[in-house]
Amino acid sequence: MKTGIWILGDQLHLKQAALQTCNNPSDVEIILIESYSHIKQLRYHKQKLVFIWSSMRHFAEELRQQGYSVTYEITEDFQHPLESWVKENQIEQLQIMSPNDKPFLNTIENLKLPCDINLLPNNQFLWSSEEFSQWAENRKRLLMEDFYREGRKRLDILMESNKPIGGKWNFDKENRKPPKGTLNTPEPLWFEPDNITQEVIQQVNSLDIPTYGEIKEFRWGVNRTNALEVLKYFIDIRLPDFGSYQDAMVTGEETMWHAMLSPYINIGLLQPLEIIQAAEAAYHENQLALNSVEGFIRQVLGWREYMHGIYHHVDADYPQQNWFEHNKPLPEFFWTGETKMNCLHQILTTVMDTGYAHHIQRLMVLNNFGLIAGISPQELENWFHSAFIDAYDWVMQTNVIGMGQYADGGLLASKPYAASANYINKMSDYCKNCFYKNSKRIGEEACPFNFLYWDFLNRHRDKLKFQGRMNFILRNLDKMSPEELETIHQQAEEIIE
Repeated sequence: MKTGIWILGDQLHLKQAALQTCNNPSDVEIILIESYSHIKQLRYHKQKLVFIWSSMRHFAEELRQQGYSVTYEITEDFQHPLESWVKENQIEQLQIMSPNDKPFLNTIENLKLPCDINLLPNNQFLWSSEEFSQWAENRKRLLMEDFYREGRKRLDILMESNKPIGGKWNFDKENRKPPKGTLNTPEPLWFEPDNITQEVIQQVNSLDIPTYGEIKEFRWGVNRTNALEVLKYFIDIRLPDFGSYQDAMVTGEETMWHAMLSPYINIGLLQPLEIIQAAEAAYHENQLALNSVEGFIRQVLGWREYMHGIYHHVDADYPQQNWFEHNKPLPEFFWTGETKMNCLHQILTTVMDTGYAHHIQRLMVLNNFGLIAGISPQELENWFHSAFIDAYDWVMQTNVIGMGQYADGGLLASKPYAASANYINKMSDYCKNCFYKNSKRIGEEACPFNFLYWDFLNRHRDKLKFQGRMNFILRNLDKMSPEELETIHQQAEEIIE
């Protein structure tokens, strides 16, 4: 039986499931496809398009060097090139590793091809969807911390005689230092675009469809060799001091000590276990600070696997959930960065230039603003999916709809991640050069994060009072007069309009 393999753009690894079924490269035909209709679904960041398409082209060359026969198509859709390729090569069975994103599974299921389609279990995660569902079965709350501990035991990561090294599972409290004084942050490891990438940059710049962001410089790696260099650089240079300031935000600092590995792992150029084991080995060999190593491993073994598991575990209506009934449109400044709120301006400008911002910038500034301002969770999720170089449906549904916007009513998060300007002022230097005053609650100079925060709490008090962790905060509303609360509400409505 003649076999063909279709490799999707986020499955670029020689040990991916479909390639593992092949014992001899000469026995199969391989196809990769760049589809213009697919990228019209959202207003994607130019840097993301360059990153994925260049990585796909580099992977196609790597496969050819391994002896595979590879067809590479740049076309409008998936149906027509697949149909022609199947007929031309007399393919009887098409092997595809199951996609991570549910909408793309629908795309595959709707194909009309003159051959059998065989979907293979995805092997880019440490937990399969079935294993996660078994873990989740009969649990009242699907807490990430419980899942993370189970993963540590299961893979024997940072363990000693069935107990966590250091006597604690979680050192998060040591990883929240505000950025005081001068921080000597290491430079990120970037790359010069080669000829393949330069061609893709020209292609993306010539697109006549709506896109987002800029390609003033394209500095991301685009193959496994680059990705392994970034991993080694992080382990050697950034991981030793990663922990303490991982929540800090500083003007002009695009990356701080962050790993910058998520784009590579999310398209298959790196595998989760090799990243985790590299960090654990560095801990033992170099006596690194446990809060740094554990904090990083928790992001990969904990949050990443947990978010993927939840995504495939929830009901089909999850993307449309809207517990707070927020429906305001996304402000235009999310696309332009033009706002007098310095924190948002700084982060959005960086996103426009790089397609990247670290997790606290995403959660406690961008998502926080969307939540307290009453922005539609679906509009905000679409923006996140469009804007970030590491974003996919499985990444952003849970991170935005669930964690960031609490639109699932608490399935994923134990409380809404809402905060006033006080948090941003504590964890960043953004407030120093801002038009607004972080200390003011109302008035022309009042920081919008302040009156939006208190208006959010007041609007949703009846719902929030049943979230146990919120009652202490809600009691502060009793200290405000009805007149002040009305002024706060009016100011909140005016700034969104």
